[in-house]
Order: sequence, then structure tokens, then C-alpha cells
Amino acid sequence: MIEVRGLTKHYDEIHAVDGIDLAIRKGEIFGLLGPNGAGKTTTISMLCTLTLPTSGAATVNGFDIRREPSRVRQSIGIVFQEQTLDTTLTARENLELHARLYAVPKPLRAPRIKELFGLMDLQGREDDVVKKYSGGMRRRLEIARGLMHRPAVLFLDEPTVGLDPQSRVKTWEYIRKTARDAGCTVVLTTHYMEEAELMCDRIAIIDHGKIISRGTPDQLKQGMGGGVVRVKGSRATAETLADLRFVREVSELDGWAVITVDDLAHNLPALFQRLENVKEVEVRSSTLNDVFIKLTGREIREETGGEGWMDAAMRESRG
Repeated sequence: MIEVRGLTKHYDEIHAVDGIDLAIRKGEIFGLLGPNGAGKTTTISMLCTLTLPTSGAATVNGFDIRREPSRVRQSIGIVFQEQTLDTTLTARENLELHARLYAVPKPLRAPRIKELFGLMDLQGREDDVVKKYSGGMRRRLEIARGLMHRPAVLFLDEPTVGLDPQSRVKTWEYIRKTARDAGCTVVLTTHYMEEAELMCDRIAIIDHGKIISRGTPDQLKQGMGGGVVRVKGSRATAETLADLRFVREVSELDGWAVITVDDLAHNLPALFQRLENVKEVEVRSSTLNDVFIKLTGREIREETGGEGWMDAAMRESRG
């Protein structure tokens, strides 16, 4: 559904995207993760034809992003991080307006609007003015609007940012339902590791303009080992634990020794026999956030508040 070959974007001396390759299959939910400034926003902006690449090539739904931008735009739906609904219109009017802009045939509009209100669990609120909607309802309406013209690919920029935990979980359910029932490929960026882990079939991690790792969430976590032990007070280092073959890696983070261990349940007693003067300890299975820290050197939550796709596109249009 999406094929990227050597895609590059330079701003003077800055290599925002530096020759990346991607292949995203039809019907999958694909996550693009990275710190702010890593290149994910620029990558998505190029795939959406909001930004022209410096070099390289990409196709979306079989259409070239350089030669056929209008066909690409007809093939995609976008839900920006920033809200773009008209809050003075009703929910139905928002979808009707979008249908007209995308030339959805008039006989198809009403049944499709009804279908989308059902898909997003917004029945009975179709004729409410959007300013009366909660944050979670607005986000679901944004997703419904992005699906109005039956896109082959739906791009989601931080789909649950700013939502309460209950609304986030519901939105995850609707996105999974969208990929399954609408037969739509979903590409999303997110700062929530649990969101990427639960939602995505595959993930690519980008940093400094390059794809540094990719795979399913389980594949990425397996590369970390079986689990993570964090201890405070012990002088655990790679050198002091070098003879323990089940220890994958030892690092330091905020005063804690972070020890990655194979077969955590089996090897934990042997590890604690070696550690001395332990004041605090945390033990858990490896997470996607552990993978992210290992590959980029920082937590993704430290990187929140970055520029959204719409901001990036407007900045580029202003030169």
C-alpha cells in the first residue's frame, strides 16, 4: 500500500529525513515512532504530499507522490493532531461538507454518514453542534470525517493526545475497528508507548532522519531480552556483571542501574546473589519504551509537545 525508497528531505544543512526505506502492507496498522526532530513528521508530510522530497521516491496506493499528488490525496484521509472540525456546524454537517469537498456522489452521502456514525458510536448525536461534543467524541468525529471518502490509507497524528484514559481506550477500539471493517491501512504517530504496543501490527523507530529499527512490537521487545531489573544503591555495571551470560546490557538512568536480563523468572535469584547494597528494586518484563530508550537514548515522553503535521506544512508553505 505504501512503498518508500531512499526518501530524503534536506533543509539547508539539516537532513530531516535521510534516505529511508519503508514498505507498509494493505490493511495493517503501522506506527512511526521517534523523538521530536527525528524526521517522522517530515516523512508523513511527504507521504501526504504536504511537503516535497529532496530526493528518493514513494508511492501511496500505487500513486507516485511527485507525479500524481492529486491521486495520492484522493487515496488518503488525514486526522491531524490539531483539531480541524467546524465547531459551529453539527456533526452531520461536518461530514456532509467533507463529502462534497471530496466529490462523494450525492446518493452515497447519507448512507455513508449513517454508517460512520455507527462505526464511531455517535448515533443519536448526529445533529448536535460540535462545540457540545466532548474531546473524545470530537476525536472520533475527526476519524469518521477522515473515512468519509473511503480512503485506502488513513494517517493519524497523535490520535489520542489530550484525551482522558477512558476516551483513549475507546479511541483505540475505534481505530482497530476502522482497519478491520473499513479495510483501511492506518499509519499513526504517537507518544504513548502502550498505544503503539496495543494498536500497531508493525512499528518503525526513526531517529536523526533514519529508520533505526523496525518490526512487530514483540520482535522489538524480544531484542531487548526477557525483562528489566532496575536497582538503586548497588554499583552494578557491565564490568561487574560481565560473567553472567544471561545479562544482556547494563546502563544507568536517573541514578538507577538498568539491567536487561534473559529469562527473567529463572535468572533473577542468581542476579540478586551478585548485587550488594540494594536500596530499591523494580522488576518487570521488557516494554516498547525500553526499546525506545535503548535505541534513542531517551524516553519518548520527554519529547512531547512537538510540531504537528499541520504546523509543519504551514511552516514550509511560508518558506
